[in-house]
Amino acid sequence: MAPVSSPLQPPVFSLSPPPPPFAKCKLPSKVHTVHRISPIPHETRTGRDGSYTHHRQRSVVLRSALDEIYVLDPPPSSPYEEGKTESIASLKLKLLSVVSGLNRGLAASEDDQQKADAAAKDLEAAGGLVDLSKDIDKLQGRWKLIYSSAFSSRTLGGSRPGPPTGRLLPITLGQVFQRIDVLSKDFDNIVELELGVPWPLQPVEVTATLAHKFELVGSAKIKITFEKTTVKTTGNLSQLPPLEVPQIPDALRPPSNTGSGEFEVTYLDADTRVTRGDRSELRVFVLS
Repeated sequence: MAPVSSPLQPPVFSLSPPPPPFAKCKLPSKVHTVHRISPIPHETRTGRDGSYTHHRQRSVVLRSALDEIYVLDPPPSSPYEEGKTESIASLKLKLLSVVSGLNRGLAASEDDQQKADAAAKDLEAAGGLVDLSKDIDKLQGRWKLIYSSAFSSRTLGGSRPGPPTGRLLPITLGQVFQRIDVLSKDFDNIVELELGVPWPLQPVEVTATLAHKFELVGSAKIKITFEKTTVKTTGNLSQLPPLEVPQIPDALRPPSNTGSGEFEVTYLDADTRVTRGDRSELRVFVLS
């Protein structure tokens, strides 16, 4: 009779010595030294198994037998773009320095005007053409006038007829602002004035707001249409209500005063704006 094995017989295990604490692994592929030969700039070729090849630097890499895909690294800033940004910043600082001591143009001599105009042209050329159809939001805000070439005429109307400053009329020009709302199309010229009065009374401080509506004409030109003028006393008389100045009837309005005007924005960034008016008036503003 053949021997019968018992089902309760324990299994036999083959014991082998434990592996050494450190095992050596063989690399699955060859090791190469790779040079950059691809014309694609800053290219990294990554295999599906996670291996990669960076062609700019000489490096030791693992080459996979699998297909490879291309991944482009973000390109660094162009030296040309960095140089252009530095040039614009330098030219803007130069323009602001030229006009800083001219009392918004009231104290500008003919030589000062030429220097300011030349500095503005350099900045305009470096900044390139302005496209307000794309950068209309940059107009938003309250802009402070720091220079106007027309103020050298010593009138508050600039190159247009206006009340003279100085001894003929005791008017002192304060700060001048432009308040622009790109949504409502409001365009307000705000002028702070000090009116002299006979002694011993104190000078009267007022703020005149010339309200306009604006529209774009082309890519960089703005047309403004006058609506009304409001005068509000400040200082000791600030409790007085604002006064709306009656508008001149069209029949009595001089032909040169049509109630509208145009100017071109020749330079614009986040905090500086340069414009040239329809009468060759150069104005420089900073965001306040």
